[in-house]
Amino acid sequence: MSDAKWKLIGVGSPIVDSLARVNDAFVQSVGGAKGGMELVDAENLAAMMARLDSLAEAPGGSAGNTAVAVARLGLPTTFLGKIGNDIGGEFYKDRFMALGGDGSRFKVGTVANGRCLSLITPDSERTMRTNLGAAMTLSPDEVSTADFAGCQHAHIEGYILFNRDLMLKVLKSAKEAGCTVSIDLASFEVVNACKDVLEDLLREYVDMVFANEEEANSFLGMGDDYEGMAKKLGELCSIAAVKVGPKGAYVAGNGGLTRIEPLIVTQPVDTTGAGDLWAGGFLYGWLQGWPLDKCGALGSRLGAEVVQVVGAALSTDRWAEISASL
Repeated sequence: MSDAKWKLIGVGSPIVDSLARVNDAFVQSVGGAKGGMELVDAENLAAMMARLDSLAEAPGGSAGNTAVAVARLGLPTTFLGKIGNDIGGEFYKDRFMALGGDGSRFKVGTVANGRCLSLITPDSERTMRTNLGAAMTLSPDEVSTADFAGCQHAHIEGYILFNRDLMLKVLKSAKEAGCTVSIDLASFEVVNACKDVLEDLLREYVDMVFANEEEANSFLGMGDDYEGMAKKLGELCSIAAVKVGPKGAYVAGNGGLTRIEPLIVTQPVDTTGAGDLWAGGFLYGWLQGWPLDKCGALGSRLGAEVVQVVGAALSTDRWAEISASL
C-alpha cells in the first residue's frame, strides 16, 4: 500500500498529559513501582493532582506521541481513538491537528477525556498514573476495517492489551485493511498482565514490535541478554527492536541483528515520550524504505532530543532542524 493516503495510523488512547516535577517521596506516597504506569480512577487522579502546585499540559498517549513524531517529520498521519466530550477532548484533537495529524478518525465519547499524570523525579525518571476516561469506552464494536482504509501502516500502543477483545478487533481490522502492523509493548505492567496471549498475538498479527529492556525481560525472562531478547522477539515478528536507553538498542530483522549506537545525553530532564519518539523515528525511516541501521539511528536521535525537554513535545524549531538534516 505504498500509494496509501495515510502512511501511518496511530491506534491508542488520546490522553492529555499533565506533567509535574516531584521528589521521590511524592512518588512513594502514591504507591506502585517507580518508573511504571498504573491505571487509577478519576477521583484518585484528581486527589494526586490537587497536591501539586503547577502542571504543564500537552497531548500525549504512547501511540499519539509516535504518530505526532511521524507527522512532524512530514508523512501523512491519522489516529484512531476515542476523545472525551469536554474541553480535554477538544484540546487533544485541536493540538493533534495543529501538529500535522489528521483528526477525521477520532471517535467522541460521552465522558471526559483521558488524562495521565506524569511524575518526573530529579533523576529524570517518569512515573505515570492514568485515568483513561473516554478512551476506555472505545468498544470492539466501534472498530472496523473502514477505520484503517487508505492507511499503509498501523502503530498500536500496548496499553490496549488491557482490553483484549479490543486489541484483537484492532489487529484483525488493520490486517484485513492491508496494513502492516507494529506494536509498542508500553510497560512491564502490560506485559506481566498479558503474557498468556502476547506470544500468539505477536506471531499471528504483528510485523514489528518495540520493547524496552524491562518490557522484553518481563516477557522473556532473559535478564540483560539484550541481543538474545531481540533475536527471540524477532522469531515472532519480522522486525523486533529492544531499546536499552543509554546503552543503545538492538534490532532483529532481515535475517540479522543490528546494534543501534546510543546518543548520550549528559543531563536528561525527563524520559517521558523517549520510547514513543524512538519508535516514531524508526517508523518514519522504515516507511521511507531506509535500512534498519538508519531507521534506528533516527529513532535514537529523537529519543535523545525528547529527554532534554519536559514532556514528549519538541519545539517547531527543533523539528525543522531535524527534518532539514534528513
